[in-house]
Amino acid sequence: MNKFSIEDLRQRLQEKDYKMTEQRREILQIFLDHSSEHHLSAEDVHGILRKQKSEIGLATVYRSLELLSNLGILLKMEFGDGCSRYELNDNDPFSHRHHHLICLKCHKVIEFHEDKLDELEAEIADKSGFEIVNHEVKFFGYCKECREEMQD
Repeated sequence: MNKFSIEDLRQRLQEKDYKMTEQRREILQIFLDHSSEHHLSAEDVHGILRKQKSEIGLATVYRSLELLSNLGILLKMEFGDGCSRYELNDNDPFSHRHHHLICLKCHKVIEFHEDKLDELEAEIADKSGFEIVNHEVKFFGYCKECREEMQD
């Protein structure tokens, strides 16, 4: 279940002096409707739009995703494969985001929420005087299916 409605997202745009255009509404609605499918690329979004018979072009999708991520409405993520992916930013910027396991063979991205880095963060902050407000962890390796396939 999503934490946001399209009206919430319209308000977030308005707070940053941007309008909810029809293209932005359609793109944001995709993130609301496909919240279980995290990490959508521009091509994924464009493909969904095409299935919905939308006239929005890929260049507009790229521009919109970039703007929405720059405004903090979407989170832009890089998983080392040259493809940017996005998801709704539903977190407080001072709370930890989920982390990712990235398969080097099939490029599957698996989220995990367990976070055992609080003690390390406190130690780093204490020793350096640096105020840490968040971190992101990515583990690269092979998923269970790919490992099984490689053993055959």
